[in-house]
Amino acid sequence: MATSTIGVGSFAPGPDGFFQVPLERTILKRRYQRFLADVERADGSVVTVHVPNTGSMATLNHPGCGAWIAAAANPNRKLPWTLTLVETPSGGLAVVDTQWPNRLVAAAIAVGRVPTLAGYPILRREVTFGTRGSRVDIVLSGHATAPEALIEVKNVTMLGAPGRADFPDAVSTRGQKHLAELTDVAQAGGVAVQFYLVDRTDCHAAGIAAGIDPAYAAAANVAKAAGVRFLAHRVEIRPMESGFALGLGPEVPVLTS
Repeated sequence: MATSTIGVGSFAPGPDGFFQVPLERTILKRRYQRFLADVERADGSVVTVHVPNTGSMATLNHPGCGAWIAAAANPNRKLPWTLTLVETPSGGLAVVDTQWPNRLVAAAIAVGRVPTLAGYPILRREVTFGTRGSRVDIVLSGHATAPEALIEVKNVTMLGAPGRADFPDAVSTRGQKHLAELTDVAQAGGVAVQFYLVDRTDCHAAGIAAGIDPAYAAAANVAKAAGVRFLAHRVEIRPMESGFALGLGPEVPVLTS
């Protein structure tokens, strides 16, 4: 498959679509000012790390739980560590670094780990499309019988009902816009996919947080009726000697109502 770049910093996926990421285990002390967290290392020292996540992380911010940090690719960066994974109260793991989701999905598609999106020899990322000036996360083309497929990826980490991760965790006008654009594609006869990456290992379904964003939930119902495909997979996190391998796990149901 011809692809655009799907690596993350200095990391590239293996032939199975998984990224091997060296990480250091620490303990989360606090997350504050959105992009900062204090963590305690094994030697008892406390360091401030970068949190690459604009969300509230309301169901992931649990001081005292494990937190795994990665060394920054740029040694001259002001904060040399990045918060990547956190432990959930149920003992699961969640990816909090939002540079990962799109690339995990793209890498998995590229090596055939998403059967419902197989058969496309060309994968492009961050492609401008539609009439609203947006960019879609992934475009697949070159299928022998199917039209071009446009895929919008959403990172889903907010715990809803037990075992279910919901999107969005705040009102998302951007998410509403993306659904409207995918609806346009589906109504025109194209393949449009809303892909939810459930980025925590203690959840086995994706859901729509209608109570948080009723307009997004309504747009999802319209999109589904128009033929937009709603697809979700859970992240898979495999322990290694010095970190974890991150990749796409099994498909899980999407609850849109």
